Amino acid sequence: MLHTRKHQEQLEKQTLAPYAQKSVESRGRDNAEDQHDLRTEFQRDRARIIHSSAFRRLEYKTQVFLNGTGDNLRTRLTHTMEVASISRTIARSLSLNEDLAECIALAHDLGHSPFGHAGERSLNELMEGHGGFDHNQQSLRVVEFLEQKYPDWDGLNLTWEVREALLKHRTKVDKEGKQFKKLVLFPRFSLEAQVANVADEITYYSHDLEDGLEAGLLTVKNLQSLEVWAEAQTKTKKEKKKIEARRETANIIRLIIDTEVMDVIHTSEKNLAQSGIKTADAGRAHPQNLIGYSPETSKKNQELRKYLYANLYYHPTVKQVNTRCSQVLQTLFQLYLREPNLLGVKWAKRQKKLGLHRTICDYLSGMTDRYAMDAYTRMIKRQ
Repeated sequence: MLHTRKHQEQLEKQTLAPYAQKSVESRGRDNAEDQHDLRTEFQRDRARIIHSSAFRRLEYKTQVFLNGTGDNLRTRLTHTMEVASISRTIARSLSLNEDLAECIALAHDLGHSPFGHAGERSLNELMEGHGGFDHNQQSLRVVEFLEQKYPDWDGLNLTWEVREALLKHRTKVDKEGKQFKKLVLFPRFSLEAQVANVADEITYYSHDLEDGLEAGLLTVKNLQSLEVWAEAQTKTKKEKKKIEARRETANIIRLIIDTEVMDVIHTSEKNLAQSGIKTADAGRAHPQNLIGYSPETSKKNQELRKYLYANLYYHPTVKQVNTRCSQVLQTLFQLYLREPNLLGVKWAKRQKKLGLHRTICDYLSGMTDRYAMDAYTRMIKRQ
């Protein structure tokens, strides 16, 4: 028997919570399409995201450490896959739509620039007076405009629910982009979007600990001052009296992730029960986010966040590389401003509609780390 779309839609009605976003209740796509016989709307979105060029490029974009500096260090792609995994766990446990939560997780970094947050800051500075740059907004630009794979429209033509979730910071929405305005309808995002957002934070900080240790910029001795680390370490030592250091570290990080995921699930379950909401839109209209940590875990996370910024993200080694990468983007940006013909025919056509600055920004933000470095090297040689 075929597991058809209609069958899956019926299962969603029967098994998901009343406030979960059902695929059959989607607000649809900007460009009308016939429905698929076997896949729900959010399952189709997932496939479109995974098969996009922007998704493939995440493999060669920096998470914290410059891509290629270590075989075991994370990239934007591995980070994205980890966020998707945790999103599904949380959504499934809360009887939310895990297909939608996974879609949002898979798409959340599609617009990230090369060289991580250093690249994002550089592009934002370069775009001052021209709309700025924000990777959340850029992710929406990718799926609505920059991906060009279909004969009848630009973008991936994703559902409203996925596109809505990509606008994390509405105060930074480009006023010139009309396609962004129509998505701003509610004070909050869907519960599934809130799940992906929390999963992103859990993944980001816990796995950055692992990468920081791998790179030799953090030490286990110093991490013991963090409550979240000390608790997981104590539990590990109780469970395993004798364990080699590398395995102990891996187990500590695993416990940190599991503890935080379980805290989010139980805290959110209580929040949802107390809220009294009955529909997906009621979750969007609620005055507070309903998916999140308990106050105790939130406090521990703030301590962890502060520590990582002081000892990893702003570490002299990381800062030195970030400064160099920022210079690469700044040099390339100025080059294309002086010689826009170097952008090529396809991008030259976009200048008339978008303006030169936004066209260059789109072009640079889509680059991988290695492509940007190669372009910079070629530019230096031709001078």
